[in-house]
Amino acid sequence: MEDTVKNKNDELVKDTAVILEEHKAREVAAIDVREQNSWTDYFILATVNSQGHMRGLLKNIRGYLTDRGIEFKNKYKHVDDYSWLFIDCGFMVIHLMDEETRQFYDLEKLWFNGRSVYSSKSS
Repeated sequence: MEDTVKNKNDELVKDTAVILEEHKAREVAAIDVREQNSWTDYFILATVNSQGHMRGLLKNIRGYLTDRGIEFKNKYKHVDDYSWLFIDCGFMVIHLMDEETRQFYDLEKLWFNGRSVYSSKSS
């Protein structure tokens, strides 16, 4: 049963990453962090072009995940002037960041032991 949930979640995470990429997010990466983390299973990281782009991605992801019965655990928390928005869905956390913030925090390096679930062509 656990493997079935893992595979289903892997597919949902990949599909979510693809949706982000289809809506012009750059450097989309999904990482399985279960072995390194106790409060979520996956991180999805994506670089946005602007605040408007971030809001558009949020709207698309919210619709996509809501249609699949995924609940949001927060009301979309952002850092500073929308340079970083994170969406907590329980088993996955989606990080939308501008380029400068993404480079500064370098979450891929921090979670390098995680298993790559998805990496976009533009990575």
